[in-house]
Amino acid sequence: MNQQAKRLQMENSSFSNSTGLPDPDTYSTAHDLALLSSAFIRDFPDIYKRFSEPEYTYNGIRQYNRNRLLKRDSSVDGVKTGYTKAAKYCLVASALRGDMRLVAAVMGGTSDRERTEASQTLINYGFRFFESRKVYGVGEEIATAKVWKGEAPEISLGVASDLYVSMPRGKHNEIEAEIEIPKTIEAPVASGQAIGVLHFKLEERVIASAKLVANRAVGEGSIFTRALDDVLMRLK
Repeated sequence: MNQQAKRLQMENSSFSNSTGLPDPDTYSTAHDLALLSSAFIRDFPDIYKRFSEPEYTYNGIRQYNRNRLLKRDSSVDGVKTGYTKAAKYCLVASALRGDMRLVAAVMGGTSDRERTEASQTLINYGFRFFESRKVYGVGEEIATAKVWKGEAPEISLGVASDLYVSMPRGKHNEIEAEIEIPKTIEAPVASGQAIGVLHFKLEERVIASAKLVANRAVGEGSIFTRALDDVLMRLK
C-alpha cells in the first residue's frame, strides 16, 4: 500500500494496516485521497461501476450504499464514505457532467449530513467555476529532442493518453506550457518511454503536469555514428 501511495505521489499518507482502523502510523489527507480515487477511477473503470450501486445483497444480508449523494445528484457515481473517531465523517465523492469529472474529498465532518452537504457544495462549486479542456491527444507531437548515438538525430515527444487540463473558467488563454527534457538522451529509446515532463502554469503556479513519452522508438546508430557522437558529447 505504501509503495502504491508513493507511485501515486501521495506524499502525506502512511499505512500500517489494510483495514483502515485507527493507528498512529496510518494517516492521509483529503488531497491524497483525491489522488487515490482519481487513479482508481482511471485505471479500474469496470470495478468503479460498482460504486454507484445503491445496494447489494451478500450472504442473505442487504447492504446499502451510504453515499447519500447518489440519490440527490444524478451526476455522482462514487466513491466512498468512511468514519472513525479520529477522522470523523468522511466522504470522497466523484461526479461526471459532460466530459468533465471532479473528485471532492471531505474529512472531519460532524455528521453524515454535514459531509454530504459539504461534498455537494464542493462539486457544484467546481463545475460552476472550473472547466476541463483537451490540450493534447495521443501521438500528437508536442516537442522534439536531440538523440545521441541513434539511428535518427532526434525524437518526437508526446503524451501516453489524451491529456485534459482543468482550469478556472475563462483562463484558457492564460495557461503557459513548460517542458523539462534531459540535457542528454542516448539511444536506444523505446516507444512510449518516459523522457521528460510537461507542466502547465497559471499565474506562475503549476496546475497540471504530465510525462512526456517517445512517440516512436529510436534504435542505436551505426558504429560510426556512435563513435562520432561519443566524441561530440565529450566536447559539448
